[in-house]
Amino acid sequence: MIQEVKLDPIHFSKYKGIIKDGLYDHVIQMAKKLGRVTVIHLNSTASGGGVSEILSTLVPTLSGLGIDARRFVLKKHFKFFEITKEIHNFLQGKKGNLNEKQKEIYLRTNEEIANELRGLRADLWFLHDPQVAATISFHPNLHPSVWRSHIDTSKPNQAIWDWLLPHIKQYDRMIFTRRTYIGPGLEYDKCKIFWPAIDPLNPKNSPIDHFFATEIAKKFEVENTRPIISQISRFDPWKDPWGVIDAYRIAKKKINGLQLVLIGFFASDDPEAHSVLIDIKKYAGTDKDIHILSNLDGVGAIEVNAFQTISTVIIQKSIKEGFGLTVSEGMWKGKPVIGGKTGGIVDQIDDGKNGFLVSTSAELAEKIIWLISHPKEAENMGREGREKAREHFLMPRLIADHLKLYQELI
Repeated sequence: MIQEVKLDPIHFSKYKGIIKDGLYDHVIQMAKKLGRVTVIHLNSTASGGGVSEILSTLVPTLSGLGIDARRFVLKKHFKFFEITKEIHNFLQGKKGNLNEKQKEIYLRTNEEIANELRGLRADLWFLHDPQVAATISFHPNLHPSVWRSHIDTSKPNQAIWDWLLPHIKQYDRMIFTRRTYIGPGLEYDKCKIFWPAIDPLNPKNSPIDHFFATEIAKKFEVENTRPIISQISRFDPWKDPWGVIDAYRIAKKKINGLQLVLIGFFASDDPEAHSVLIDIKKYAGTDKDIHILSNLDGVGAIEVNAFQTISTVIIQKSIKEGFGLTVSEGMWKGKPVIGGKTGGIVDQIDDGKNGFLVSTSAELAEKIIWLISHPKEAENMGREGREKAREHFLMPRLIADHLKLYQELI
């Protein structure tokens, strides 16, 4: 039911010069104090989505600091992932409920996960998101343990929240992205707030030559000589790709030659994504300036980097968003970002300073037009965003958050 993801250690010294010396030294000191403790992270899938991306850097960087950090993921289980995607949507406010058969499959699978974890030893267990939230109920020795929720649970479906609550309450700590996400019934002093973070060293966020980026875009028939707006996210209704297309159509009436790039990725724990892709392709129609791409088209980290690098404006028009790492990615690349006025996007974008917050497609179109028409102001916003990302949203800061929590629990 679970399998280990082997990752080569990342040497923390690579971050020197990117972050402030004070943070760098603080992380080194905390890691030395902890010594060779074993921390096991468990999440649903090895690739696709922000959680996997975070752990793909977090765990090997901890290893590079001398922590015995290990990562496990769930093996593909289509029926289970269908159910957990529903749970994900319910926790973000969707109406409805699971039937008894679905609940039984969810709990039985979590019990199977717990049985496999019994064969492992750790000083601290770190379980991520609803997929594995109930595992602790079937493994009484899973302590000290942390449940990390990466989604927006500010207004959860009450029936589903109440059903999961007895499991979640058993963890020694619960981590959320914002205080407003802490659900009713939890002990507030057991809850922590961690912002996610991006890795400035990985291929998606490392500096890339502008000419090279342009050549990559050409392969997908996107022209750097005309304005480009882009949204990179999962194919998910909460990301509102339809609203982005609506905004593009409005803005194109004022911005000649405007191009829209929508890039999405498929993760094994998200069976809903394919139907969303089919729907948005149909919605886009025959407009050759709307480019809908995915990992199935050969788009990976380098290609995302290229499109973000040459974009005039980066968009994340989410309706619900736990955090929205693509906002930080755009900011780190010095681009003005327009985001939905929701969830963790609000913590990243200072409206009117390093980007804009919007609620409707009409507002999004208005800001797209303004930014493309005011290149100097757009450049200044991008510069502000990059510095905010450096201060708050890079991986070393998240490493520091983790080490501090490990010291508290071990």
